[in-house]
Amino acid sequence: MRPHISLDVRDVSKSVAFYEKVFGVKPQKQVVDYAKFDLKTPALNFSLVSSTGAVSAVDHLGIEVETVEEIAEWKARLQHEGILERVEDNIACCFARQDKLWFADPDGNAWEIFTVHEQLEVTGRLSQTGCCVPKKVGAHEPATCGA
Repeated sequence: MRPHISLDVRDVSKSVAFYEKVFGVKPQKQVVDYAKFDLKTPALNFSLVSSTGAVSAVDHLGIEVETVEEIAEWKARLQHEGILERVEDNIACCFARQDKLWFADPDGNAWEIFTVHEQLEVTGRLSQTGCCVPKKVGAHEPATCGA
């Protein structure tokens, strides 16, 4: 099984250049208004489609990895490519203790790479857990968080 995500984007070429940095590979297919990354690690069928209007609306996207070593590998790559925006180590969020890396694509879609150290008790509302998804963060903008 492999999930498929298709995002509406403003500029396919600009988004392809960004996601080549994220995933470290070129797309399997690309034309002016469409691109597809056929990824093995993470196992993902990921496509970008030229939008004639609004871009896709999601809270955020993420890739869960198994180990802190994998987080370190992702961190090194994202830093090298100049797209890592925020690091959260050993944070309690979404009723779990985690390490997270955050970045946003050219259309403002927030992504997290994360590993879970332990599950925590589910209590109260998610908005009261201190979770913080960066909203509209860019390489030159400070992170702002929504509740």
